[in-house]
Amino acid sequence: MNTSGWIGKLIGGLAGLILSKGSLLGALIGVVVGHQFDRGFAGNRPQAGGGGFSRSSQARRQQVFFTSVFTAMGHLAKVDGRVSETEIQAARAYMHAIRLGPEDVRAAIELFSRGKDPAFPLDNQIAELAAVCRGQPALVRNFLEVLMGFALSKGNISAVERQLLWRIAGGLGVSRVEMAQFEAALRAQFHFRHGAGQGRPEFTSADELAEAYKALGIDSTASDKEVKTAYRRLMNQHHPDKLVAKGLPESMKEAAEERTREIRSAYETIRDHRGIK
Repeated sequence: MNTSGWIGKLIGGLAGLILSKGSLLGALIGVVVGHQFDRGFAGNRPQAGGGGFSRSSQARRQQVFFTSVFTAMGHLAKVDGRVSETEIQAARAYMHAIRLGPEDVRAAIELFSRGKDPAFPLDNQIAELAAVCRGQPALVRNFLEVLMGFALSKGNISAVERQLLWRIAGGLGVSRVEMAQFEAALRAQFHFRHGAGQGRPEFTSADELAEAYKALGIDSTASDKEVKTAYRRLMNQHHPDKLVAKGLPESMKEAAEERTREIRSAYETIRDHRGIK
């Protein structure tokens, strides 16, 4: 199975599917964005002998990521005792949206089925993923985003699903507190970007302000100084030029710029409300 060159489509497709509430159009848009990442990633991939990862080790990372995504999906779908039709449809729609070839679709379905087995050694699989992703926190975050999105495809995350997500995150060195912050920020950013931040009539100014605070990861009781600090920290973490300097492909720079626009929009909502200078 050739998994090299489409990991961006894998992540982008699911993100688009979830954020568009199941729309294949949204998923396809995510695939297109992910494709740009794949092109840039391939172009910037280090060669053997030139420092960093060789082609063979990069291919292995792609392979482990693919295996981990679909086995973990299957395990997550089955952990509450049964795989719902919604989960099956979400998994199949995702495979279709990221345009896997027939061979890869068969492989993904097989991995999903293997993952459903309660005896599947998921902890070992996550340990392998952690090993190949060592030093690559962005890839770990993307993996967790895929699983979080799959869990949210039904609308809510059950208690047993959340326990499994925590277990997986723990195996990747991510704490429960970080996962809770991550989930809250994802939900808030989605609501702000697609609801309050777009001035939709069903969102009041209070809704918009509440989502803006969540998008910055702070409480409404934060001081003006704390608001500014949170904003500057997030902008520093997501600054496109700094990320590119750390190894982000140029083709992914636009996505980083979009993220900073979302952060800036949330900050400006709070700033205007408070009259911060």
